[in-house]
Amino acid sequence: MFGEGRRDAEAMLVGEGPGETEDNTGRPFVGRAGKLLDSMLASVGIERGEVYITNIVKCRPPRNRDPDFFEQNNCLPWLREQTRLISPKIIVCLGRVAAMRLIRSDFHISAEHGRIERKGAFNMMAIYHPSYLLRSPQMRPETFADLKVLERFLNENRPAGAG
Repeated sequence: MFGEGRRDAEAMLVGEGPGETEDNTGRPFVGRAGKLLDSMLASVGIERGEVYITNIVKCRPPRNRDPDFFEQNNCLPWLREQTRLISPKIIVCLGRVAAMRLIRSDFHISAEHGRIERKGAFNMMAIYHPSYLLRSPQMRPETFADLKVLERFLNENRPAGAG
């Protein structure tokens, strides 16, 4: 499962790896967690079709476990090429695993979610993973606030007159 979305997307959303529904359909974030992600994005005026969505690893790890370092390393060249082709203004890590791999290994999602920081050529931020939000709905208001930060960033970084 490679990814989907706009070739010129301003935001690239990166999860850890596909779940069962995603693996079966070949599309990222289309199960329950994906539906929640879609509705949360829409709540801040961002439609799924406006972003590019992918994962670090491109196939489902056994027993839906977190992808290990070896699996991530094997798939990182694909993600790097996707990032080069899309050239987003911001990369949004969906969850702890993606944030620890893409932002920094000591990233603490509970303390640092919603903060935009620069890493190399990219602005990056992390939000809680939608599947975590299904299990912990009390964290959704924090994620809504994080998505407002994303919305504000995208609005501030658009050329004058662009929608």
